[in-house]
Amino acid sequence: MGTSAFGTKLKRLGVAIAEIDTVDGVKLKADTIETTNHDSADGYKEFIQGIKEGGDVSIGGNFIPGDTNGQAALLTDFNNGTIQDFTITFPDATGTAWAFSAIVTGFETGAKYNDKITFSATVKITGKPTLTTSVSAGLTTPFFVISESAVVTPAKAQGTTTYVATVLAGVTSVTVTPTASAGVITVNGNTVATGVESSAITLGAAGSVTTITITVTETNKSAKTYTVYLSRAAS
Repeated sequence: MGTSAFGTKLKRLGVAIAEIDTVDGVKLKADTIETTNHDSADGYKEFIQGIKEGGDVSIGGNFIPGDTNGQAALLTDFNNGTIQDFTITFPDATGTAWAFSAIVTGFETGAKYNDKITFSATVKITGKPTLTTSVSAGLTTPFFVISESAVVTPAKAQGTTTYVATVLAGVTSVTVTPTASAGVITVNGNTVATGVESSAITLGAAGSVTTITITVTETNKSAKTYTVYLSRAAS
């Protein structure tokens, strides 16, 4: 299911450009380098990727001459040839934003006799743009419990995602009971409801280490992953 674009903002130095209704970009693209040779299969040209660029970002909306730190600042950047930091922030439901540096390469106003006064601008990205994604909140207290009286270190905490656990030599399998207030939880790739035991995880031979991965994924956010290295004591 798609997500409404309403609420998307272009920000210059953290300040939103006023009353825009169109944001067109980022447009990642790359040059190609031909590597065709006499051994190319069946006479077809061959290529490798060349230099990449972020392309142009075009915006448009209502002309607001009093938008000092937004529209007016874009015009100042154009006149001065200044490189500035920009972000395209999509609606909160997506948890995503583009961040990039750019120069203003175009600024235009328009006034049809029976319509509003409009403005448009184009910025050209310099360097690598970055698409950031919000991370899921993850597990909540008591985070996770491993059966068979497994001893877990360090102490479980929100900011800690890697743990070591130990069980006795005679233990051949364990279960994991995770807790999260939101999102889909998986244990070693299998979905588990919050507060419910996972299916049994078979351990390796005595003295071996088994890796257990717990993930929490909220809608439109990247997963938060926890890794537990579970050691079965030597016999």
